[in-house]
Amino acid sequence: MKVEQLTAKILENNPNMDRYQLALAVAKRADQLLNGAKSKISVKAKNIKPADLALMELAEGLVVVDGFTQE
Repeated sequence: MKVEQLTAKILENNPNMDRYQLALAVAKRADQLLNGAKSKISVKAKNIKPADLALMELAEGLVVVDGFTQE
């Protein structure tokens, strides 16, 4: 799935989140992945950038962003 599609999916599922907040969430998760956190998606992480992997995890709902809930 393309970055634009993943971004749209995340923002659609989290109406209280804007693009700036999404960028912060992706950056935080990517930093966690770079520091040794295990991915929650079963893909070969060597071929995927940490930011893209973080975006995929957020789009699938595998990572929860504190403060943004569906209501």
